[in-house]
Amino acid sequence: MFDLMVIGGGPAGYYAAEKAGAAGLSVALVEKGHLGGVCLNEGCIPSKTLLYSSKLFTLAKNSEPFGVSASGVTFDMPRVMARKQKIITSQRDGIAFTLKKNNVSVRFGAARLLAKKDDAFQMEVNGEIIEGKRLLLCTGSEALRLSIPGTDLPHVLTNKEILSIDSIPKNLVVIGAGIIGLEMAAFFAEIGGSVTVIELLPFIGGAIDAEIGLVLKKELEKKGIRFHLQARVSAINEHTVTFEETDSASTAAADIVLISVGRRPMTGDVGLENVGVLVERGAVCTNDKGRTNVPGIWAAGDVNGKSMLAHTAYREAQVCVDDILGRDSSVNYDAIPGVIYTHPEAAWVGVTMAEAEKRGFSCLSAKLPLSYNGRYRAETEAGRGFCKVIVDAASRRLLGVHMIGSACSEMIFGAAAMIERKMTVEDIGSVVFPHPTVSEIIKDTILQVQG
Repeated sequence: MFDLMVIGGGPAGYYAAEKAGAAGLSVALVEKGHLGGVCLNEGCIPSKTLLYSSKLFTLAKNSEPFGVSASGVTFDMPRVMARKQKIITSQRDGIAFTLKKNNVSVRFGAARLLAKKDDAFQMEVNGEIIEGKRLLLCTGSEALRLSIPGTDLPHVLTNKEILSIDSIPKNLVVIGAGIIGLEMAAFFAEIGGSVTVIELLPFIGGAIDAEIGLVLKKELEKKGIRFHLQARVSAINEHTVTFEETDSASTAAADIVLISVGRRPMTGDVGLENVGVLVERGAVCTNDKGRTNVPGIWAAGDVNGKSMLAHTAYREAQVCVDDILGRDSSVNYDAIPGVIYTHPEAAWVGVTMAEAEKRGFSCLSAKLPLSYNGRYRAETEAGRGFCKVIVDAASRRLLGVHMIGSACSEMIFGAAAMIERKMTVEDIGSVVFPHPTVSEIIKDTILQVQG
């Protein structure tokens, strides 16, 4: 009998298991694949490993403006992929060590809920029945596939498969201009592939600030990426992708096709129906504490469909464990940052101006080019980055920060902390930023807010 059973060993699952175990609860964690989930094994970590290699390759080839000359620069795909796998393996080992340190009992296999008997939930794993007083669902998500001819061809891949190819495709077609699609498009374009991106919407990057989306598109086009927006893919064959664009059919050459059109929560084959967990539109329903409709069952991470990001999963997992332990906490989704790890990076937290006005705020805004910042000028040649902030006119509280440029991913947390703590323009004015750092642009932009 365990105090807590966790299904899923991704960011939400292993983090919750670690925290619950450290708090003295007896915990069983069940994972059907590898520890670390999608993020570690086929998402966040491998993609950023590859993108760092392509960044170094690009910098080496384009270092003349900085007074550095390099010749004979090459990109060794097998070595890059081997390094990626080494990092994944090391991170898996680290997670396993921490779980063991916190006395978490780990079982590998597919879990299936059976029923609730007396005061315990019953679950079967590899023929073994285990019981727990509480249950945390962290089953994650899976990539969506299109219902069009040709998606079953061997050269049509999802984010999982494309992170393991051993050669540079001559012609890559990316279907979908969301975060994953853009990052993979940027990677392959930077290492010499010919890349075409096809997107159903009239813009890229999903719900990011519209101006950032426009600048990012122009910067990626400089790398040779071709965009077809408001275009619908109708078929895939062995060498081309056919799509409809402005009432006419077009084709794009394709050796590899990446389908990156979103993800859906994984709620099937777990036995949720056996314990009565409510699922709506494919996602497990939870409140702001992570509780489901069934007392004693919580859910965190992609399975609730709220914010499919690893760092959101960490926070949701912590809130669930806090609730189990009787601590008061909740997730502020407005303070969850987002990042697109292309070169340049785009990063944001809080609301856009359009979203703020939709919520009824009367807002003030300010924007500064990153070229205003000395550190950015020292390290960037001809960049088009900027920082934009949104402030509530009545309270002067910071509502949103939106950035594009180098190192945005490493500084957006500061803006997230400001929003989480409901800081005003005046509060932020008293914060000392180190100089020279690109992060100073956040404070400088905020202090430009008038009114």
